[in-house]
Amino acid sequence: MAWNEPGGNSNNQDPWGGRKGGDRKGPPDLDEAFRKLQESLGGLFGGGNKRGADSGGSGSGGGMLLLGVGLLVGAVLWLVSAVYTVDAQEQAVILRLGKYQTTEGNGLHIYFPPFEKKYQENVTRERSYSKQGQMLTEDENIVEVPLTVQYKISNLEDFVLKVDSPEISLQQATESALRHVVGSTAMDQVLTEGRVLMASEIKERLQRYLDNYQTGITVTQVNVQSAAAPREVQEAFDDVIRAREDEQREKNQAETYANGVVPEARGQAQRILEDANGYREEVVSRAKGEADRFTKLVAEYRKAPEITRQRLYLDTLQEVFSNTSKVLVTGDKGQNNLLYLPLDKMIDGRGANVSPTLPAANAGSDGGARLPVEAAARDLRSRESR
Repeated sequence: MAWNEPGGNSNNQDPWGGRKGGDRKGPPDLDEAFRKLQESLGGLFGGGNKRGADSGGSGSGGGMLLLGVGLLVGAVLWLVSAVYTVDAQEQAVILRLGKYQTTEGNGLHIYFPPFEKKYQENVTRERSYSKQGQMLTEDENIVEVPLTVQYKISNLEDFVLKVDSPEISLQQATESALRHVVGSTAMDQVLTEGRVLMASEIKERLQRYLDNYQTGITVTQVNVQSAAAPREVQEAFDDVIRAREDEQREKNQAETYANGVVPEARGQAQRILEDANGYREEVVSRAKGEADRFTKLVAEYRKAPEITRQRLYLDTLQEVFSNTSKVLVTGDKGQNNLLYLPLDKMIDGRGANVSPTLPAANAGSDGGARLPVEAAARDLRSRESR
């Protein structure tokens, strides 16, 4: 028979395992548990364990106390989140109800959430973005160009408010500028010495895009790293590069040779010109001297024609015989003097002034050999003395 049927044993245990009366064991009373919790909190905050005249008054007082505690904790948490510090390298933009309010510099500041919202960023740190992709050059060749962009935030207000995702806009603008510049450049310039010029053009175009978008970003440096051809045609591109390097090396060698030969040829040409000028001056001066000598000789000839004629004749013979290797020896009749002729020395020194007198081997004889020129010169001098 069930426990709740008429006539059943009402003293038996109920389905919860408890009994009616004071010794009943069952689930706890939730109202009583809440009441005990309120009494405990009231004792902690000076309320004691006093119970009110009715249970309604006691519950109302405990609720107000909990509300006060919650407000105090919330105020502390709000104050902790509202006070912030801005470093020397940072700036903070404050929005009030979604509208720009101010830009705060370094120091201790406070704002009022949730009515105000704060965006704090480092505006001096250099940031970088890298990209690599296949590009089509001006001569319709495909190359892989790696690129690194370094930038920083120059205007935090524009960075926060004017563009939804400024760094994503930077990436898209970088790809656009890179494709535009590579598409206007030949392949050999991209692969060799044209990277510096490309980097400058990309930086200028990219900064112009970012300024038009009002991203608040300033590009500080663009580095175009070593470009390469696709792997499928890498060997052919390597051959082309080696050929260009060989061409440049041959040009350098030719320029080096030209730099060594041309100055030497110019020096030789200048030397020839100087020799020619010197020869001209020499000839002109000699001609002027001969003309002056002839003028003076004419005056002397008019004074003594015979003597002057004889003197010119003897000077001519002396000049001719001094440059010849032949030796004429004469002596007095009837004398057989042994002459010593140093022919080897005379031949070696025929370009110098050789004395026309040849010493005789017999020093005691006064009839030594004389050249006819010497005799004629002595005779001429005797005539001039008279």
